[in-house]
Amino acid sequence: MTGTLILVRHGQSDWNLKNLFTGWRNPNLTQKGEGEARATGQALKAAGIVPDLYYTSALRRAQHTLDLMLEEMGILNVTITRNVALNERDYGDLSGLNKDDAREKWGEEQVHIWRRSFDVPPPGGESLKDTAARTLPYYEAEILPQLRDGKTVLVAAHGNSLRALVMSIEGLTPDEILAREIATGEPTVYKIGTDGKLEERVTL
Repeated sequence: MTGTLILVRHGQSDWNLKNLFTGWRNPNLTQKGEGEARATGQALKAAGIVPDLYYTSALRRAQHTLDLMLEEMGILNVTITRNVALNERDYGDLSGLNKDDAREKWGEEQVHIWRRSFDVPPPGGESLKDTAARTLPYYEAEILPQLRDGKTVLVAAHGNSLRALVMSIEGLTPDEILAREIATGEPTVYKIGTDGKLEERVTL
């Protein structure tokens, strides 16, 4: 018996467009982001994928993405589980700042370290290692057992919470996952065996 896990990063948000550090702040989707979410729902429907369970974060942009996907899939009466464990990485003092302004304030090299190192957090925020420390236990306790039972699970979340999941599922090193770009509104489908291990990865 094989479970199916669909991971989707939320569509473009207003702050993505404005080049701002977002983290746990709560902007909504842009018109483009709404279109990305709808296109993802259409792609899943065309692939004949009907999830049994739905998970998202406590943040509006991921929730709205999931709602629009479900609308396109014609799925209207479902229970959605929302949890802060799936929230984006908290950027702390960088949240709300333009990325170019942050580079001017702290320097190009320091901002690059905060963005692209595995275990160096920005002031008052989380590293990717910190994000994984809350995301992975939630996945292992709540989502993985469903996959091992052969269920199909859809997760709409964020670039860095999804990086944490992808790192674990694909067995990637910190350097490998930091180099992985997770596009907005692009579904990745994993087949997970009863042993919890990856069997197949497909990008729709």
